[in-house]
Amino acid sequence: MNEIRNIAIIAHVDHGKTTLTDALMRQTGAIKEGITMDSNALEQERGITIYSKNASILYKGVKINIVDTPGHADFGSEVERVLRAIDSVLLVVDAQEGPMPQTRFVLKKSLELGLKPIVIINKIDKPAADPVRCEEQVLELFLELGASNEQANFPIIYAIGRQGIAKVKLSEDSSNLTPLLDAILKHVPNASKKSDDEILLFQPFNLGYDNFLGRLAVGRIYGGKISESEKIFVKKSNGEMRQGKITKVFTFEGLEKVDSKTAYAGDIALIAGLPDIFIGETVTNSAKAEHLPAIAVDERTITLNFLVNNSPFAGREGKLVTSRQIRERLERELEINVGLRVEFPKGDIFKVSGRGELHIAILLENMRREGYELQVSEPRVITHEENGVLLEPFEEVIVDLPAEFQGTIIEKLGKRKFILRDLKTHENSVRLIFEGPTRGLLGYKSQFVIDTKGEGIISSRVLGFRPNAGEITKRAVGSMISMASGKALGYALWNLQERGMLYIGPNVEVYEGMVIGNTSKGDDMFVNPTKGKQLTNMRSKGSDEAIDLTPHYELTIERGLEVMADDEYLEITPKSVRLRKQPKK
Repeated sequence: MNEIRNIAIIAHVDHGKTTLTDALMRQTGAIKEGITMDSNALEQERGITIYSKNASILYKGVKINIVDTPGHADFGSEVERVLRAIDSVLLVVDAQEGPMPQTRFVLKKSLELGLKPIVIINKIDKPAADPVRCEEQVLELFLELGASNEQANFPIIYAIGRQGIAKVKLSEDSSNLTPLLDAILKHVPNASKKSDDEILLFQPFNLGYDNFLGRLAVGRIYGGKISESEKIFVKKSNGEMRQGKITKVFTFEGLEKVDSKTAYAGDIALIAGLPDIFIGETVTNSAKAEHLPAIAVDERTITLNFLVNNSPFAGREGKLVTSRQIRERLERELEINVGLRVEFPKGDIFKVSGRGELHIAILLENMRREGYELQVSEPRVITHEENGVLLEPFEEVIVDLPAEFQGTIIEKLGKRKFILRDLKTHENSVRLIFEGPTRGLLGYKSQFVIDTKGEGIISSRVLGFRPNAGEITKRAVGSMISMASGKALGYALWNLQERGMLYIGPNVEVYEGMVIGNTSKGDDMFVNPTKGKQLTNMRSKGSDEAIDLTPHYELTIERGLEVMADDEYLEITPKSVRLRKQPKK
């Protein structure tokens, strides 16, 4: 039996962990050129990891199980579960940006679990890369998070993930990732142990679904072995127990799952046959076995309503439009998306709670691509009361930007109840660290791009629930509402663009009550975007060609969730995203 090493790759979003994983797998022959861990269409389009994935490589006769984790805070529940099942982490940090909010989040979780990371300072070939400074910042972060002496004495690898190069020292020559692979064998403990008489202990950290096999559970075998057709017990942390039978056992080779019949302690396996298995439960072959420690999942922070689309354009594009179809889709999502919560009342309104706007937006984007049509209400933060005190989620926000914009950002976030905790300067750039309510961030990230002329980077992580920060005045704009139905005309939009920002261009079909833009003065305004130029005013045949329209602000699901008002619905169909005023009751 091969020795086994179990590792997870963790990092802030876009620091290069998936690129590095792909390079590792190519070097060891696990995948061919052009194949990537981020196989989901949305992941490839956005350049981010959304779903954690399992793979394995073989190096010097040792099986290395790799779990690639999401880097965005909204998918933190995925990261947390994975860390429980592995023995070490590869912490990837961008040599230019240094540690970011999600770096702190994933490292904190790792250190709390007693893991000793291998630090990879990546992208050392970037023009502004400063690996030495980055190394110092990482060490500071370790000490700040209370790392033990052993954890703070972490091995460092310098890498160019895109080229598949790793080095132990900056000065040495290297043409591949062998130094990193050797470091994994040296610093990560062997997980394998084969004992046929040992009690089976298996705990899922991820769920999947197969049309033929039903619910699938990905987990680590902590003791014994797990086999096909084996009768087992499933234990919850509260002591409840039920019986079941394993129908299929798979292990991982490269990105492929392989029918293995039996898997042994230390390995990561995928099992089928347990339709009600859940994250953190213990699968064992002994009724007397103790359950493994439960896996906690971070709290959800925002909630909104999913409704059947009842706009004038309802049913034009979608095939799946009824409340029953939406309900069934949300029930399926709950099978695998443990960061989500859905309340199913008797009516047609489904209350959906998640870990952030992106978390919800990804679900909505997947649904529209599958042919669903629906509308959603404005996202609101989840609050709860404790000892008579109203609590709401707070976040740490880190902003990197040119020094010239710092005054604007401090002022804007200050109005949203964010307090500046730290300010660091490096040459002509500034890093601002704020703490404030999640409420204050809703609807701001698009404005941030405008405030920094696209040169700023903003990222955040949830700190937990704290006393309510009081009233926040966020909405400085009103809505521009169509009072007519038909096709929007260039002439009408040309006159309207001076009043605010448009969400549509010419020849777009509109209906009465549809929000076509915002007004800069803050009050709602009813307009007619279908109004053409009167013939009596026409001076020359080609005068309409001289109309100069400013490019409109195209609505995506995320942008729509940010800019919508509390009395509006975001209408989502396979081909369109529209805002509309809620019908008056």
